Amino acid sequence: MRPGAGCPARKRAGVSGPGRPARYEIRVEGVLDGRWADWFGGLQVTSEGTQTVISGQLADQPALHGVLAKVRDLGLFLISVRWLDPGEAGNGARQ
Repeated sequence: MRPGAGCPARKRAGVSGPGRPARYEIRVEGVLDGRWADWFGGLQVTSEGTQTVISGQLADQPALHGVLAKVRDLGLFLISVRWLDPGEAGNGARQ
């Protein structure tokens, strides 16, 4: 059994499993250009003023944590991580 599977607290809290793809927007302080997209597994990398938005679909929660580890490894200041509603249009970045 995987950790957390069948955990009554997870069920009571309505926590979904880690195995579903979802779109995310990760916002960091500092400017990275689009050439970093490969480093972030093909996610879209755009700059907005003094911030960078890394967005796109990730396979599951472990993939999200992998991207966050890369943010940490680069020493970037994490501003926010946002799950994007499937109905949200575009790349997830505000234009």
